[in-house]
Amino acid sequence: MRAVAQDGFGGPEVLGVVEVERPEPGPAEVLVRVHAAGVNPTDSWHRATGGLAGVPVRLGWDVSGVVEAVGIGVTTLAPGDEVFGMPRHPVPAGTYAEYVTSPARHLVRKPAALSHVEAAALPLAALTAWQALVDTAHVHPGQRVLVHAAAGGVGHLAVQIAKARGAHVIGTARAAHHEFLRGLGADELVDYTAVDFGSAVEPVDVVVDAVGGEYGPRSLRVLRPGGIVVSLASPAEARLAEAARPLGVRAVFMAVEADQAGMREIAALVEAGRLRPEVAAVLPLELAGKAHELSDGRRTRGKIVLSVHE
Repeated sequence: MRAVAQDGFGGPEVLGVVEVERPEPGPAEVLVRVHAAGVNPTDSWHRATGGLAGVPVRLGWDVSGVVEAVGIGVTTLAPGDEVFGMPRHPVPAGTYAEYVTSPARHLVRKPAALSHVEAAALPLAALTAWQALVDTAHVHPGQRVLVHAAAGGVGHLAVQIAKARGAHVIGTARAAHHEFLRGLGADELVDYTAVDFGSAVEPVDVVVDAVGGEYGPRSLRVLRPGGIVVSLASPAEARLAEAARPLGVRAVFMAVEADQAGMREIAALVEAGRLRPEVAAVLPLELAGKAHELSDGRRTRGKIVLSVHE
């Protein structure tokens, strides 16, 4: 089968398509015929550095496709089922390929309303937003939530999930994205290129920060007492916890993890018409390097997806 591999660490040019043996599902696993695979910033980080392990890995975690075969002990899925999910994360999954194996309980059935391309745009980014807002910050109706990089892959989904939880949602984004974000339910928008969000935003209960750098410390200043910054940018942001304590607020770093219960909640939001992914570009597997170039530019709205099997 065809799969994307890398011949070393570096830029998008290290990526190329190779022929590898098709995997077989082990106990409690399924084999998925991949129709589409999402591209995420963590893919670029692993491409450039090898991630925490420091070694080349088979890239890709987002997948949407059809179950081809099931391993011993699988009772929840069967061949022919259309599924999507984020298998194995943070362990390498290798979804940039024609076939991939996954623990059966890392996948859920794809909502009929979504194409495979749209479904592949959701898992990692939507789970990140869900785990940040619901599992970590416990957002509830009436709270004020600030989402940085609101038009990005995680951001545009966080806006919708926070809105579905009954929150008043504020987003930081370039002015060109404001109309798009209003259409997703954002109540207030701040053009970070023109004004300082710290002076433009009234106190909030929750901040979701996918930017990092100075955004974390600056975000502490816009929190209400007892509020929380959930940083998605870097484990180094853990230092925010010390800076937050004297202010009577909290700051945590969060890493997304495989989560079937969360995927079911995401699928339910899609089916209820309360969550939809924005797909910025769709490229074939052979252009994975080009997809990474677009992703590395950090200027795309929504997600980039690789189309594998039509």
